[in-house]
Amino acid sequence: MWVGRLTRVDSLRFGATIRVARIRRGWRQSDLAAAAGVSRGTVSRIERGAIHEISFGTLVAVAGALDVRLELLTRSRGADLDRLLNQKHAALAEAVIARLRAIGGWVVRPEVSFSEWGERGIVDLLAWHERSASVLVIELKTDIIDVGELLGTLDRKRRLGIRVAASLGWPATSVATCLIVGESMSNRRRVEARARTFRAALPDDGRRARAWLRDPAGDLRALLFVSNARPGSVRSSFATVRRVSRCRRLAAPADSRTTERGSIGVESVEQGDPGRILI
Repeated sequence: MWVGRLTRVDSLRFGATIRVARIRRGWRQSDLAAAAGVSRGTVSRIERGAIHEISFGTLVAVAGALDVRLELLTRSRGADLDRLLNQKHAALAEAVIARLRAIGGWVVRPEVSFSEWGERGIVDLLAWHERSASVLVIELKTDIIDVGELLGTLDRKRRLGIRVAASLGWPATSVATCLIVGESMSNRRRVEARARTFRAALPDDGRRARAWLRDPAGDLRALLFVSNARPGSVRSSFATVRRVSRCRRLAAPADSRTTERGSIGVESVEQGDPGRILI
């Protein structure tokens, strides 16, 4: 079930939005129910604002059938979640910048904002290779969530890459793109679940990406994982799935804790460690 703290006004406003969108399409409640795969009674309850007993997935399905975007806003009274996410993103950026510096020949600018032809956004990392006149657009993700939006955003930044580079005084003649994902089991599973989509949009593997970064020539569209354990290491997104061994009972260090889920040990590092990227 969807757990939240919606006020009565919020619930009624959401229900009214769904009703107006349905009527605008000329649909009956039964039409919307059929399109969303729910019962007519569920649609009726939603439109009346009685949504507290309806799952979030059902609300998304009903809104999606009407092309209404439903966003989930997370807030916490405890830890600063935004700060934690920003720390993870910054750690991932630091690892990638270190990797490019180790290769040599690259100048990297983080958080490059742009406004071109009415399109606005921020490039997480923009890298310039003067000898080849190549610019590399890098998108960083600590967590894979919305694949469609992610790939659409990356494609938009690629189209605008030369103009964005020119605003920095970089006369680029070619644009490459790279999606850098923080290494984690959940991210691996999400990428593997949409492997065909990712392969179509980002067909280049880790070997091709490493060769291209050393000597940029031709096109590059790659998805790479940056490992937690070895900062700066880059591996192909379609590498062989790693084996998971039976958990050994070891004394947990002071800055970590170990939990058991069946026979699989999952370590959660709670303290900041400059030698790791926390995903």
